Parts: sequence; C-alpha cells; structure tokens
Amino acid sequence: MSTRIVVVGGGTAGARLAQRLPVTLLGEEPYAPYNRLLLADVLAGRYGPEVIALPEPREPSRLGVRAVRIDRAARTVECADGSLVPYDRLVLATGSAPVLPPLRGLRGAELPSGVHPFRTLDDCLALRGLVGPGVRAVVIGGGLLGVSAARALAALGAEVMLTQQGERLMERQLDEHSSALLRTHMEELGVEVHTECRVSGLRQRDGAVTAVELADGFVLDAQVVVLACGVRPRVALAREAGLDVRTGVVVDDELRTSDPYIHAIGDCAEHDGTVYGLAGPALDQADVLADLLRTGAAPGAADGPRYTGTRALTRLTLGGAADALDLAAFGETTPAPGDDVVQLTDATRRAYRKVVVRGDRLVGGVLLGDLAAVGTLARAWEGDEALPDAPLLHLLTHDGGS
Repeated sequence: MSTRIVVVGGGTAGARLAQRLPVTLLGEEPYAPYNRLLLADVLAGRYGPEVIALPEPREPSRLGVRAVRIDRAARTVECADGSLVPYDRLVLATGSAPVLPPLRGLRGAELPSGVHPFRTLDDCLALRGLVGPGVRAVVIGGGLLGVSAARALAALGAEVMLTQQGERLMERQLDEHSSALLRTHMEELGVEVHTECRVSGLRQRDGAVTAVELADGFVLDAQVVVLACGVRPRVALAREAGLDVRTGVVVDDELRTSDPYIHAIGDCAEHDGTVYGLAGPALDQADVLADLLRTGAAPGAADGPRYTGTRALTRLTLGGAADALDLAAFGETTPAPGDDVVQLTDATRRAYRKVVVRGDRLVGGVLLGDLAAVGTLARAWEGDEALPDAPLLHLLTHDGGS
C-alpha cells in the first residue's frame, strides 16, 4: 500500500511538494496555489489572478479547507468542516500570517473597513476594489512588502503615504545608499515617504478608517490603510498538537518535527535556529523533502537526503516595464572592519552596485537598477566558494567577471 502523504498549506512550499509527489493537499484559501511574490502586480492591474497560478499539483487539491486539529495517535487531521483526513506522513506548510501592530483602533483580528493586510489574494482583490485615482492610502511598514504595496497603489492613481518606523526603507536588505536611491524612486512616483515615523493609532468613523495618527501628533488622512508590518510563522496547529515550537516549528536536517511522522517546510519551519520566510528556502526544503519521502528512507538513515540550509538572495522588480526598478540584495551589506568593499554608481542610469568581501569570500552585496552581474554574484554567494584572484572590480562588471 502506498504511503498516504497529507500536506497542510497551499503556499510556495506546499504547492512545490504537491507538484513532485502524489499528496492530499489541504488549502485554506479557495484558490488554487499561486505565487505570492506577484501579488503586487495583481494589485497594480498588470496581471489577472489567473496569471499568478502555480503549476498544478499531481493530485487534485482540497481547497477552502482549514485544518483545525492533529490527532498524532490516530494520525488524522481534523478539518473545520468536520472531515477527518488520515495520514502516514503529515507535512505542515502552514506558512506565515501578517503581524497586526498594537495600534489604537485595532481590536484583535477585527479590522475597520478600509484596513487590510497585504498577504493573500483576497487582500489584494479587496484593495483593488477600494483604490482608484485620488484615494488617500497609507501603507504602514517600509520593508519589502510595504514598498511593493505602495508602488502598486501608486500605479492605480492613489495618493500614497508610506510610513516606516526605521531610519530607511528596506533596512533589512539594503544599505544606506541603495535605500536612499529607492526612496528617490518612490517619491518620483508620487509616494510620500515618512521614515523614523511611528504610527500610534487609527481614527475611524462609523466603522471605517479615516486617518492614521503618528506618535508625534501628526495625522495622515486616509481612506485605505495597508498593514505591511511583517509576518510571523503560523504555528498554532503544531503547538496545539504538542510539537516542539520556538519561533517556528522546529525541524532537523530531514525536515522532521519532534514527531517523526510529521514534517514542516517553508515559512512555518525553523531549521538550525533560522526561520527563512523566503521563497528560495521554501522551494529547497520542499525538494529535499520530496526526495526523502520518495525514497522512504528511515529516520536518520545515513544515505538519506538532507537539508543543510539556504543562502537566500532577495530579488525584486518594482513596477512595470516602462518604469521598473530592479533590485537584489544578499548577505551582509554593511561591511565589518577589515572587509573589502567595491562600489560602482552610475548616476545617469540610476544604477548602484556594491559587494562586500571578507578574505576570499563574498559575504554580501546589493544591486539596484542594473542586475547584469547578479547571476555570477548569486552563484558565488550561494556556493560559498573562494573567489578567483581577479581584481574585485570584475565582480561588478556587466559580465560578472565570467
């Protein structure tokens, strides 16, 4: 009898596994699995929802089904509709949920009309129905997600204000110079950027948002508010089942949880103390687990597949073809004492490239506006191999030194 594999979650990791193996996939959303990285393009109207669908799984998925409980003894998953799904191996790919900030005017998960996170296709479609020319929209959060949302709202003709509590936009990925260039790009598109700016509350009337209050007393009028304050792993199902949970669901190199019959991959998984929250690691984990489940290797088998981590590069394209801004960032973009740094700035082309080298290893870099060298840099970074003896400047030439 074949092994019954059940996957909870239809995001990047779960969908990838379902493409490679015959599994029963339980997807909470009513839509077929889709590429979340392209939600901003759907919001901006560049793509229809059908365009961002992921390749179909090998077996039909159960969509619109929410898993509510795991019975580890009986090896079943209970769903909100009362059905029980038996498994031999269970894979948790429950992803992550948006962080709702502790603001005056927000009460738990109940959001005023006009206030939305930006995480799902439903969020995207709801915002599309609210936003048009002249609508005042405030985006709370200046990370990758907030910048993408603000850019998309501006493309719809909204009057957009982007608020960031930190000193600069995308401070986790970009250095000071590249973040300043990004800010200039956003402002030229009509986005009003506020950094070092803490939001303290929301004003509303008759259940609908009317303004955003800042800690310094300033008030931003708003008809739409987008919450882009980060995400956290969805671990409630695992925790209630008694699995080992820290920030994410703890897994070993075989992506097994503390129960050897249950695995976790993607945004909900914590491997070697790291929760990645990025598409690249989610795909890597799904591929390793697919190989492991296909071989049927016993736990701890010496020759079984292993996940040893992912060196993740963040890549993003903001906007359409006419006014797009490409950026890529990886590793440590701020050098430590003794590091070698190479920077190239082309003001005419609005391009900025920088790499940080420690000894004979590439430890970080950022490219904005010109990604011609990104392929070679990504290979050097992801492979963690010694760099050639050629001058460091070759790393940033258009052929990447190849």
